[in-house]
Amino acid sequence: MMANRSMLELKGISKAFGAIVVASDIDLTLSRGEALGVIGPNGAGKSTLFNLITGMLRPDRGRIILEGEDITQMPPEARCRAGLGRSFQIPLPFTHLTVFENLSVAALFGAQVSEAEAVQLCGEILSLTGLETKANVLAGSLPLLDRKRLELARALATRPRILLLDEIAGGLTDAECHLLVETIREIRKGGVAIIWIEHVVHALLAVVDGLIALDFGKIATQGAPADVMRSKEVQAIYMGVPA
Repeated sequence: MMANRSMLELKGISKAFGAIVVASDIDLTLSRGEALGVIGPNGAGKSTLFNLITGMLRPDRGRIILEGEDITQMPPEARCRAGLGRSFQIPLPFTHLTVFENLSVAALFGAQVSEAEAVQLCGEILSLTGLETKANVLAGSLPLLDRKRLELARALATRPRILLLDEIAGGLTDAECHLLVETIREIRKGGVAIIWIEHVVHALLAVVDGLIALDFGKIATQGAPADVMRSKEVQAIYMGVPA
């Protein structure tokens, strides 16, 4: 992979809480426009990986490079403004604010745009995520699919160049997953690179170019999605088949 195409690099990232190792010597490279999937059982270190990338956790060792700049010591809010956007596994919007107001907060404080720019940006995102008819609805009253859409929309309102998605398809029906996949494909067309953690594998495989399997904080295997899914390492992780 050509170095000048790299957007994000993790080099030897490790993290432990006492004797519990949650990330062990992780090397990862994300290229411009790439969509990278992350799979693994519960407790494999998937969300910890996102916490390390976004600055919610600091690694014990290793470096994180964003478009050539070392951001290992950069605080989370600065990483957001530098182009790292994230959705969370459990949507936690400002329930007493409307959908539009939730997006406005993200645009004003995450993307740091003017009020006029925020209105235009939020309008575009509402349309992209299928929330235009819910703009004035209180976020706390939304059904699950729309809460997931809002979680995605809030991340987009920070104008990320890299979007981290944490199990955004969880709990959705097949039809709802299809709509979500189409939305994520549209986001990719805009040039946004994506790292997507997901247990709904069929949704993940419909989008990603590459796949990483994590187990006990380590990368068990990585490569083309079909190769990773057929690998002995993944069989061992999910089905107990000896590798």
